[in-house]
Amino acid sequence: MEQSEQRPRMRTVVSYVQRGERMTTGQQRAWDQYWPTLGREVASLPEGPLDTDAWFGRSAPVLLEIGSGMGETTALLAAAAPEVNYLAVEVYKPGLAQLLLRAEKLELTNLRLLRGDAVELLRSHVAPDSLAGVRIFFPDPWPKKRHHKRRLVQPGFVALVASRLAPGATLHMATDWEHYAEQMRAVCEAEPLLRNRHADEPGGWAPRPDWRPVTKFENRAEEEGRVSHDLIFERV
Repeated sequence: MEQSEQRPRMRTVVSYVQRGERMTTGQQRAWDQYWPTLGREVASLPEGPLDTDAWFGRSAPVLLEIGSGMGETTALLAAAAPEVNYLAVEVYKPGLAQLLLRAEKLELTNLRLLRGDAVELLRSHVAPDSLAGVRIFFPDPWPKKRHHKRRLVQPGFVALVASRLAPGATLHMATDWEHYAEQMRAVCEAEPLLRNRHADEPGGWAPRPDWRPVTKFENRAEEEGRVSHDLIFERV
């Protein structure tokens, strides 16, 4: 989530709320059994880019999902793309544990989890021009105006993401908050390394992809009368 090496270092974006970390018995079992193999702490990673080939045991395109929540969508997306090395970064431990349970049920072999700050992950452990895609689905909207500065999708963050995408790779975002969607669009349109794949569509919004599962946030938004928007920007 950062910019080119020549640009000033951005402050760490706190894009999440720290929550309790009590886990169910099943989540604790999954954590104990699978985390040592499938998970890593961002703060404990060795210096330099993450060796995904070694971790996954193969060379394949790497796709990063930022903010996997409780993992329902993440598990389905990873299952639908076995040819991709799927990385999910999240701060909420019970959510990661639940994702491990889902991975176990689906017998996923192409999913790895990272716990910690995605900004630091991108800045220090992802090489420039290396990612096949980045997905950010329904990030915390921080709806109050005085909290907008806490939103994840800000110019410095988008510049960092763009610098880590390979040419032709995509940044795919979705939100059900109209103002945040407009902010995402404006910030990404101002980033010279990105172009809107659907600039000719009404509002510049991407048609909702059939392959993106409907999330609980999306269902709730529909019940509350909010429209979800997808945005897909391509690295030029």
